[in-house]
Amino acid sequence: MTYTASSGDALRVAIVIPAFNEAESLPGLLAAIPAQVDRVVVGDNGSSDATAELARAGGAVVVHETERGYGAACLAAIAWLAHNEPPDILVFLDADLADDPAGLPLLLAPILAGEAELTLANRLPLAEAGALSGPQRFGSWLAGGLIRLIWGHAFADLGPFRAIRWQTYQQLGMADRNYGWTVEMQIKAAQSNLRWREIALPYACRRKGRSKVSGNLWGSFRAGTKILYLILAAFFRQGWKSRA
Repeated sequence: MTYTASSGDALRVAIVIPAFNEAESLPGLLAAIPAQVDRVVVGDNGSSDATAELARAGGAVVVHETERGYGAACLAAIAWLAHNEPPDILVFLDADLADDPAGLPLLLAPILAGEAELTLANRLPLAEAGALSGPQRFGSWLAGGLIRLIWGHAFADLGPFRAIRWQTYQQLGMADRNYGWTVEMQIKAAQSNLRWREIALPYACRRKGRSKVSGNLWGSFRAGTKILYLILAAFFRQGWKSRA
């Protein structure tokens, strides 16, 4: 089960899904993943429901990470892949079915064509009414503006649905274990001058379960604070960079 690059090479794609109590939405998500995907690894972040059992039933590998945090769950799943025949391309997808896995071919296309090392779904143009909260839209605008101001890369969104070449991911040295995972990747992509693309893809309202971040004010505040901290910390560590 592979995708074919423009060079003719067969590339294996693995999807990492961080999940915490997502038993209601996970079966539908797994069923919608294209058959060409080589493996799906669910980073179960200490779920108390049937998330792990349903993930296995849907054909996914389950890796348990008891330390609560989005980044911690991603890192645990990636560590498993690193020791079990790493893929050529790594995809990140949330478990809530807000991002449609049917968009995966569009997300992968620039990487398969050799035009990008990183691709990101831009939720803003095609988001369903009510799918993105005011704080989410403002956070993406502010973070994108700061990254553009400091490093000259104009990201429009901080959406979770994204794909990256495995070797490129390894070079980034990802470390954040909670709310800052997505913006850390984009900061490091900007610092490294990666070739990246944003692709407008549909984004739906959560149909089942409860959001762990945008669904409550405290979660939104903590996420926003962490995002700002990572951007400013990276700036002060590296200093002002001339824009490419």
